[in-house]
Amino acid sequence: MTDPDLLELLNRHTEAWNRHDLDAVMDLFVDDCVFEASGGDEVCGKRYQGHVEVRQAFAEVFESMPDANWGNGRHYGLAPDYGVSEWTLTGTMSDGRRLEVNGCDFLTVRDGKILIKNAFRKQRPPFDSRQ
Repeated sequence: MTDPDLLELLNRHTEAWNRHDLDAVMDLFVDDCVFEASGGDEVCGKRYQGHVEVRQAFAEVFESMPDANWGNGRHYGLAPDYGVSEWTLTGTMSDGRRLEVNGCDFLTVRDGKILIKNAFRKQRPPFDSRQ
């Protein structure tokens, strides 16, 4: 992939997430994709493998924060098949608490689609914005 193509893929990825368009997000991933979530009991957070598991994990993110937004996106191509997207996640949890936290995705690409999404974010707990 050329650098402009990779950066375009990273931009489309963030835009699809911000539209909460699960079909558009999944169209950017290969069938045997992997998602390593920022939290979980495993050393990698929590690992989801394959379109079905990854799609379900992404759907749960949208359900848990219906107003989630990955703002201030910055994208970098580090190699033809590897890039990084930085962002600030903001959203309201189902219990009304707000989340505002910086994070990034390390994305491995194969044949113009995402193979691995490895997510990281700061360990800042949600807060009650009503106080």
